[in-house]
Amino acid sequence: MNEKDNPPDDFALEEFLPYRLSLISNTVSQGISSAYRKQFSLSITEWRVVAMLGRFPGLTASEVMQRTAMDKVAVSRAVHHLLDKGLLVRTPHEEDRRRQLLHLAPGDGVALFNEVVPKALEYERQFVSSLSDAERERFSELLNKLQAAAERLNRGQS
Repeated sequence: MNEKDNPPDDFALEEFLPYRLSLISNTVSQGISSAYRKQFSLSITEWRVVAMLGRFPGLTASEVMQRTAMDKVAVSRAVHHLLDKGLLVRTPHEEDRRRQLLHLAPGDGVALFNEVVPKALEYERQFVSSLSDAERERFSELLNKLQAAAERLNRGQS
């Protein structure tokens, strides 16, 4: 066996930060997804689209994808499901008719958003309840720094 066949001695997946962040994200998403699917017949991707459009109405599907860092196919599928369920409406952009702007549907879409948001905030409250206010604030600052660093790395900058 040569050196290439042996894994590095100092690599422990369970301590690898990108893995740990992914693990936390997946664990939280599974809990949320299970609750939202049962209560609202929503996938986690559909919920993220609804949440994004509730916060920023009039985005295109591409803009939703960029802001959420979700896969293009997943966003497209979620948008189509939400349109089929009558939870979203699509309108052409005034200046560029090829661009389709997405909004929560008056009535059902807005009502869903207003019903889910308090549950999402309660889940978040319980999730971070083991942290003090100072720890939550510091954790948020650190996440912002890591997000900026990841974006720089993805653009090829260091």
